Amino acid sequence: MASVHLGIDNLLSSQPAWLQSARLGLLANQASVDGHLRHTRDRLLDANVNLTAIFAPQHGYFGELQANMVESDHFVDDQLGIPVFSLYGEARQPTAAMLSHIDVLVVDLQDVGTRVYTFATTLALCLEAARDHNVKVVVLDRPNPIGGQQIEGNLLEMELRSFVGYFPIPMRHGLTMAELARLFNEAFGIGAVLEIFAMKGWSRAMLYPQTGLYWVPPSPNLPTSKSTLVYPGQVILEGTNLSEGRGTTTPFELWGSPYLEPKLVLEHLAEENLSGAVLRPVRFQPCFDKWAGQSCAGFQIHVTNSDDYRPYATSLALVRAVLTAHPEEFAWSAPPYEYEFHHLPIEIILGSAHLRRQLEAGVTIADLEQSWQTQLSDFRQQCTPYLLYS
Repeated sequence: MASVHLGIDNLLSSQPAWLQSARLGLLANQASVDGHLRHTRDRLLDANVNLTAIFAPQHGYFGELQANMVESDHFVDDQLGIPVFSLYGEARQPTAAMLSHIDVLVVDLQDVGTRVYTFATTLALCLEAARDHNVKVVVLDRPNPIGGQQIEGNLLEMELRSFVGYFPIPMRHGLTMAELARLFNEAFGIGAVLEIFAMKGWSRAMLYPQTGLYWVPPSPNLPTSKSTLVYPGQVILEGTNLSEGRGTTTPFELWGSPYLEPKLVLEHLAEENLSGAVLRPVRFQPCFDKWAGQSCAGFQIHVTNSDDYRPYATSLALVRAVLTAHPEEFAWSAPPYEYEFHHLPIEIILGSAHLRRQLEAGVTIADLEQSWQTQLSDFRQQCTPYLLYS
């Protein structure tokens, strides 16, 4: 039995007046399930609501599609005969025609606590569209799987705003989807009509296994909740010619390349003050994506102490070490990346061109971390009015 009761449970126990009277749209995917693995769509239908449209984020409604501009199509739900609109295709924001089907948009998505995970941007774009077309937004909250206490990284520089970073928040933001919605809507001035249904039993210290909830992958390359612990750092590798483990059974935990010399990389890492994880040397062969079919040398990241582990700092250190150890072979990936055709993908991911140049110049990770402490302190203060949990 789950110790955490989700936003969908709170909604159905509250029975607000609009639940029966309004035409509802649902933004969800395969991970939108309750503590008994019942899908939110089915929970709503059992409550006899008027569900008139469904919306799907990146990776598709069934979560089967890979990343980086692998688009999903609209289709018709074969049971209900209602449209399922893709928000990761020809449009990434609900159009007036889509929203004409509904009065209330119910959002129930499992985020992973990382700025570049696109569900947060989809949430922001939905809030903007709903404001412009007089649609109410209701967010059903879910746990941040990597907890709500630690935050990490530089804030996004707005000249690098993209689909993988819409507002100036750090890479590891420490918020739930409902808290993000409140922050976006109020602090960042969207101003939509927003209602939140919070969780019961969740606290900021919880990692996902402590919730008692089943983990359903919200996207293909986060197969376990362990994947989410390393993701806020390892996603950086998408902006390099290093494999981030896509095409293996442990994406983001595994990383490397055919040219990598583990011993040399470890020597360059020795000067960094990293803790909370062990790098175990491995070889692996991706079956798709970067270096597909080639034997890669690298490491698996084993998180040994989640309180001490700093995923963003750790992965910045990994990139800096490889850049130093293999200056001829290492390269930044070229555009396009998530609909950005001009800036380097690494700059879009980091939210900073300056940070990319600092890595190239050999600035220590300790100095980088120190440089964004004031930003993080200000961000914590900014978030305080919008927090829902102790």
